[in-house]
Amino acid sequence: MQLHIRHETTYRYGEPVKRSVQNLRLTPRRDPVQRALNWSISAPGRQHEQIDAYGNVVHLLTLDEPHREIRIVVSGVVETYDVEGEALPNDGKLSPLTYLAETNLTRVDPALQSFAQQSLPRTADRRSNLLKLAHAVSDTVHYERGATDVHEPAVRAFARGKGVCQDHAHVFIACCRAAGIPARYVSGYLYTGKGDEVASHAWADAWLGPDEGWMPIDITHRTLAGGRHCRLAVGRDYLDACPVRGVRRGGGAEEMQVAVVIAASAQQQ
Repeated sequence: MQLHIRHETTYRYGEPVKRSVQNLRLTPRRDPVQRALNWSISAPGRQHEQIDAYGNVVHLLTLDEPHREIRIVVSGVVETYDVEGEALPNDGKLSPLTYLAETNLTRVDPALQSFAQQSLPRTADRRSNLLKLAHAVSDTVHYERGATDVHEPAVRAFARGKGVCQDHAHVFIACCRAAGIPARYVSGYLYTGKGDEVASHAWADAWLGPDEGWMPIDITHRTLAGGRHCRLAVGRDYLDACPVRGVRRGGGAEEMQVAVVIAASAQQQ
């Protein structure tokens, strides 16, 4: 499947920003299940491309001149392989054991620990067990747009019983790690064919072992990730894989607007 993607992010500030440095994880990963046929980034300032420890393509964006707005536009065509649950090898610099470490966003409390023990069966069929956990998370943390913000930890979203795809991924990852299963956060895009649905998305990869690799699971949609998913970045949690993250000097109040449009090849034709 060929996904035609356009993602625009605009930051506006109440006062001039003296200097800002942003890490842009807005280029599709070079994973075996996808390839960018063409991709471009339009943004002010200087850009420097590098590959981070997680294997993500990162552009360091530096603006040294005073500014009150940053407009970042990425667009291109990504070819994905339409096979749900295609396992991915661990081709990064880090051991899968890296993704067992607890973070502030994926820690567990007694309630979440108990949920993990009840929802993750202890049978030999790890694929089936992980899908059962995904269903349990989606059943327990009901999807509600705007219910949380990007800094909401898994324990709060779980206690509230409401959240978005990011919260589903964090709760799922926290449960996996509590059970000794490495799991990582994935940020990217999802083509749904419905214009009113959010195209930016988050899901998780769970480690099946060295003979199989990483199993991609879309917790929100209770399914394995496949050709409708475009992978941007992976990490221990949202903060490692978020599309834009940086620091600035000055600027006062900040307003951010994001618009993402995805179409498949059939629509383009």
